[in-house]
Amino acid sequence: MLCWVFGSHRVKIFVSGRRARLVIEKEPWLFDDTSTIMKNTMLYPTANFIAPHPAACLLSKEPTPNHFGDRLLLRLGCGLAAGLALLATNPLSAQTPSPEEGFVSLFDGKTLNGWKVGDNAELFHVEDGMIVMNCPADDHRPAHLFYDGDVSGHTFKNFDLRVDVMTYRCANSGIYFHTEFQDAGFPKKGLECQVDNSHGDWRRTGSLYGLFNLTWGPETPSADNKQTVVYLANAPVRDEVWYTQEIICRDGVVTVKLNGQPMFTYQISDADSVHRLSSGATWLPEGTFALQGHPPMPGQISKACFRNIRVKVLPG
Repeated sequence: MLCWVFGSHRVKIFVSGRRARLVIEKEPWLFDDTSTIMKNTMLYPTANFIAPHPAACLLSKEPTPNHFGDRLLLRLGCGLAAGLALLATNPLSAQTPSPEEGFVSLFDGKTLNGWKVGDNAELFHVEDGMIVMNCPADDHRPAHLFYDGDVSGHTFKNFDLRVDVMTYRCANSGIYFHTEFQDAGFPKKGLECQVDNSHGDWRRTGSLYGLFNLTWGPETPSADNKQTVVYLANAPVRDEVWYTQEIICRDGVVTVKLNGQPMFTYQISDADSVHRLSSGATWLPEGTFALQGHPPMPGQISKACFRNIRVKVLPG
């Protein structure tokens, strides 16, 4: 199946043998209100928050009959279906992702070469082109897999990091940046971009843990919570479906995207100096990346998969 997004519509092409089927549907995960994020963040205002550009959540108006844009969308979709039908004899080659200009892979898809893990290393392994984090129900020690390879000397200041992620029910993981190797325990340095779609922790995927948090329930913050929270009416990502988690950092200005949709932008104060953040972590002006293996909820496992880990080093 291949998929394209045009405004508020999604065009899906299903290829089977020599047949191709076209489906056009409204995007269910787009926000119902064009300024949902901007309005929700006002619940807990913070000087560090930078509102996303209004176009980030822009939804087209309900189409009118015979609207030119809708006719064009249908023609584009039909053209795509026709073109893909010609490729149906080799559907796998048609689904090969296009290279992203300027991005370099951090994972070879076969081994953990270029990655380093300390305590509880067995939580991570490579399987079918993925890094699999699988923490069993009886394991209560965290583990973290740090990038230790040659790209940029495994030291990154300004970058665009994209990781394809799939979580399983009750998984808890994260993607650290501006961090450094630590043999055991949770990293004390750097920021964690949360990976959590259904764990008991209400801080959901995309959150900058303890600094700027997204949530879509069902768990909610406690009544005395002091952390910044954005409430989303609909989950932008979900378990057992691959999605892309993207972190862009430019001189301490951090933007988080899920499937290409900007969630928020956050400004780190004094980004060129080492200092303690309100979350309790220590900010480093530069550092490496790490994948988190988080202990599971009682009676559950914690499992997440990562693939296509790539980075674009930005100037500065």
